[in-house]
Amino acid sequence: MKITKQIGLFVAASMIAFACGKPGETVETTDAQEVAAGEGQTLNLDLAASTVSWTGYKPAGKHFGKIPSTGGTLTVAGDQITAGTFTFDIPGLTIEDMEAGSENHGKLYGHLQSADFFDAANFPTATFEITGVQPFAATDVIADKQEFATDNTPSSDSALTPANPTHWISGNLTMRGTTKNIKFPASVSIVNGVVTAKAGFNIDRTQWGLMYGDESAAVDKAKDQFIYNTVSLVLDVTAK
Repeated sequence: MKITKQIGLFVAASMIAFACGKPGETVETTDAQEVAAGEGQTLNLDLAASTVSWTGYKPAGKHFGKIPSTGGTLTVAGDQITAGTFTFDIPGLTIEDMEAGSENHGKLYGHLQSADFFDAANFPTATFEITGVQPFAATDVIADKQEFATDNTPSSDSALTPANPTHWISGNLTMRGTTKNIKFPASVSIVNGVVTAKAGFNIDRTQWGLMYGDESAAVDKAKDQFIYNTVSLVLDVTAK
């Protein structure tokens, strides 16, 4: 009987490990890490050719737009990215699912800039600093978080990931005065001194103190009185 129980526990643990993906091979958020001090050629972010798109979700709908970058650099040695840093303008955030200048657009923009979310008056910029770049192996997996199902369930990490990712990129993301390390798969190309990188992944906004409508605090999710903690980010970056 004891042996049977041990076998059962082993099987259960194995299934959980498989469902979550192998350590180091899934999109994740951890404590801040040491920033990479890379060597090589420094390339400047092409602001006109680079975008960061965001999507926030609630059971009754979703909102989406872009967060502009004010500058950034990538350090490249041969065909490898060795370091990088980017800055983002929180007051410059756009909302693309509403007509600019409309009453609802103004209300949502003001709410996102307020202390309920980004607290832009005190933290007008966000930064991302690369801490590591590793190859994406053919056996690597993208594990998806189980979300409460509604008509607007957040997109999964596997759906957001670009086709044929080449690397895992890790970096410290600082928003609202809080720094967390995020790791995500990306498709990276370096040709003739030009770097292009595409990535899509989810973050848990509450890790950075954006707590308004925290879904974990919802007493009855069936009443749709919450905002998903999951926010989707899609990056399309060019540096040269």
